[in-house]
Amino acid sequence: MQARVCAPKRAARMTLCSVRVPTLVLALVLLLTVAGWAQDPNTSSAGRVGLPTDAAARNAANESYVAEVLGNDVFIRSGAGTNFYQCGKLYAGDRVQVIKTQQGWSAIVPPPGCFSWISMQYVSINLQNPTMGIVTGDNVGVYTGSDFVEPMHSTSKQVVLNRGQTVKLLGEEKDDYYKIAPPQGAYLWVSSRYLQSSNKAPGTLVADTTVPRPPAAVQRPKDPNGLPGAPLTGLDLYYSLSEQVKAEHAKPLAEQNYTEMKKKLAEVAAVKDGGRATRYAEFTLKQVERYELAAKVAKEAEQQNKELQKITAKINDARKEKLDQIVDRSKFAIMGKLETSSVYAGPTKRFRVLDDAGKTICYVTPTGPVANADLSKYIGHKVGLVGTIQPHPDTSRVIIPFTEVVLLEQ
Repeated sequence: MQARVCAPKRAARMTLCSVRVPTLVLALVLLLTVAGWAQDPNTSSAGRVGLPTDAAARNAANESYVAEVLGNDVFIRSGAGTNFYQCGKLYAGDRVQVIKTQQGWSAIVPPPGCFSWISMQYVSINLQNPTMGIVTGDNVGVYTGSDFVEPMHSTSKQVVLNRGQTVKLLGEEKDDYYKIAPPQGAYLWVSSRYLQSSNKAPGTLVADTTVPRPPAAVQRPKDPNGLPGAPLTGLDLYYSLSEQVKAEHAKPLAEQNYTEMKKKLAEVAAVKDGGRATRYAEFTLKQVERYELAAKVAKEAEQQNKELQKITAKINDARKEKLDQIVDRSKFAIMGKLETSSVYAGPTKRFRVLDDAGKTICYVTPTGPVANADLSKYIGHKVGLVGTIQPHPDTSRVIIPFTEVVLLEQ
């Protein structure tokens, strides 16, 4: 009887417990979930959104896809976790190419403005294209770049390159490292919960309602009916200017002029809360500054080359003038100071040539073209005489009939 009486009471207690235990477990799970969301440091409160079902399915399958960012101030990191350093931010509406996922983090192709570091020791500059570097070693690491971390402390290795591979230099050196565009296979990481699948490719031109129209907004081309199009959004204007910059960069350096493009890009970059258009414009302005610097260096080099050619021409002219002034002394039979002579009398003119000590070297007589010439202007000056040396038995010296006299010094 006691067994029969107690059985219903035990059964009642077990039924009550079977109801309470699942309820408590469910409440605890919900509490932990809410606490986890509240403590997530990866985004601001404005950007707390859940991972959509289709993106979650793609993540599970590690399938590459284009994703759209749902939150603002979403950190891009150097690795899959909040312990890795930040490399930038994404904003609502940005689109990225997701390559794979790992424990709730998505590896993405680096968006515009991201960069990497590589040791200068293993890179040789391509002289034909100074923006291109050639790797000179094997197993050379490429490290994730960040504006908040010095190159020597950038410890997240993205890829390894080998001898002969090329990298695109971004024109900045720091701590013996080159800043480069992220090479193929160099990925960054974003928390998967802030991404959703998108059918739009990164960089597709779409109306960006989050970007205010800048002061210099232009009109779209007229439609087939001749009606003016709607004003371009800030993002549309940026893409239009970006294409103009590319076209200008393709011209020879001497013909490049970015003045107007820089004005319009600066207007886009100055828009507050401009989102992608502002950030892309700032990046392109820095790129244009590098293009202008390259053009300036080329122009200065060309100017220096012209100046060098002028200086070389002047040197050559002066050298020629000096050479023309040099007398070929090998043609003279005798050189010395010309003086009159009283040794020989008669109708034939006689002169004597003295050495530097004032002693008579020999006697000379004009003949041929200078036989009747007035030689008084040469008396007392050093001259060179062109003629033939002949012995003169009467004086035991030589006598030189000369046909040409050249003044060697005043």
